[in-house]
Amino acid sequence: MRGTDLNTIERPYDGCGKCLLGVRRLSRVKLATSSPERQRENVLAAAASVGAHIIGWADDWEVSGATDPVTRPSLGPWLRDEKGPYDGLVAAAVDRLGRNVVDCLNTGYKMRDEKKMLVTYGHDGAWNLDDPADENRFTMEAWGAQMELRAIQRRNRDATVKTRAAGRPKGKPSYGFQYVRKVMGGKIDQVELHPHASEVLRNVARRILADPDNVTCSSEAARLNRAGELSPADHLAVMYGKPAGGRPWSPQSLKDILLSEATLGYLMHRNKPVLGRGDGHPVRLCEGLWDRATHEALRSAILSRKAPWTRRSNREYLLTTVALCGQCHTRLYTQTSKDAPPRYTCTARNKGWLQAQHCRPAPLINAHLLDAYVEEWFLRELGDGVIYETVYDPGNGIAERVAETRASRERLRADREAGLYDAAWFRDRYAALGRELAALEAEPRRAPGMVRRPTGETVADRWFRAADVQARKEILIDFGVRVTLFPASAPVRWVPGFLHGPDQDPMALL
Repeated sequence: MRGTDLNTIERPYDGCGKCLLGVRRLSRVKLATSSPERQRENVLAAAASVGAHIIGWADDWEVSGATDPVTRPSLGPWLRDEKGPYDGLVAAAVDRLGRNVVDCLNTGYKMRDEKKMLVTYGHDGAWNLDDPADENRFTMEAWGAQMELRAIQRRNRDATVKTRAAGRPKGKPSYGFQYVRKVMGGKIDQVELHPHASEVLRNVARRILADPDNVTCSSEAARLNRAGELSPADHLAVMYGKPAGGRPWSPQSLKDILLSEATLGYLMHRNKPVLGRGDGHPVRLCEGLWDRATHEALRSAILSRKAPWTRRSNREYLLTTVALCGQCHTRLYTQTSKDAPPRYTCTARNKGWLQAQHCRPAPLINAHLLDAYVEEWFLRELGDGVIYETVYDPGNGIAERVAETRASRERLRADREAGLYDAAWFRDRYAALGRELAALEAEPRRAPGMVRRPTGETVADRWFRAADVQARKEILIDFGVRVTLFPASAPVRWVPGFLHGPDQDPMALL
């Protein structure tokens, strides 16, 4: 509309019948792109041309056009009627609604059936899908968007096949790795370990291998979240100059990363290493985060764990799961209220547990008092001790090479069964790998295993360097510390050799 100020047509819903939702979408957001601004101008102009105004924006950035509009993060809730009233949609083009004929028609017919407006830039007025001419034109534009999507997908597939055949990566780097380009925006020249992310994963692997019964993917994901480590998605966004979205680590994503053979530095396709046509071995892009023997040990530690699920709090209480009731021997829990500080107490009798039916009175103590007592005793008794760490020693490397060759041979056989290789080439490579495996198995080897070595730091050093209360709780658990709390009326006031000695005052229990 001539003379209309486009910035004045954005206002809240007022029930005028022309309160439209602005729809924008972009598959890839780059610093140099101006598409969001162009789409905004086109949407405002289209809304102004029909005398409507914008009540909000459904902006789906980094969302493929192949995504069903109903499932898109921003537009989907509006289409599912979860975001409030609106009188229709306005987009910069039909392909911003979707790049699939069915999706576009479903969205268009939904607007028609609900008596809502559908407006796109470049079309004169609102779409009227009851009119055959408008319906045919809308269908043709949706079909054109779908054909363009298919062409993009075909080009991407061809490029993926060519780069994989050339032994080069394509797509996003795995967490712990980074791409190096000599020319900004050019091809990937090499792959390297990311200096920080690689150490994050190596530290997680060391911790799991050292104590697989207590250190799990769940506990490590919680620890990384407490430490403020960027999740893989946020880490990738920051690497490419985009803001972090605040997405947390999840146990499943951490588990998938640790179990993937991408950590060995391999070129991957559909979660499997790509085998080289020359020797049948996996194509290696760079050094791995660890070797094959460590990968197998880590895989065994993660997959073979069958410990029952237990709820462990990540709140800042030092002695939950550490402190026990002296009368019924159940775990102590915390109580909080507005008018009193947090307290450790036994709640088993209130929960109706049979073993706690005579636990009366229940022990109770202010949390900060017991925390201080335990810390003082722990550092006095053990603070000067030197810490030894348990680490995984992969041996002399023979076991790693044997495992590597066996994995390559099994993958080669699986690919042959899938019809990827001709019989003559397969027989030659399979026989060569068999001879290589026999030669490796004849060599002397030093078996891998767990070894203990001094870290050079004391217990007190680690205690005061701990990042948070949960890290200090892990130290107490590692040293097998258990705190038994009795009520003040109990005949046992202290445990010899624990917290206080016979010549000292007993604990001030509440």
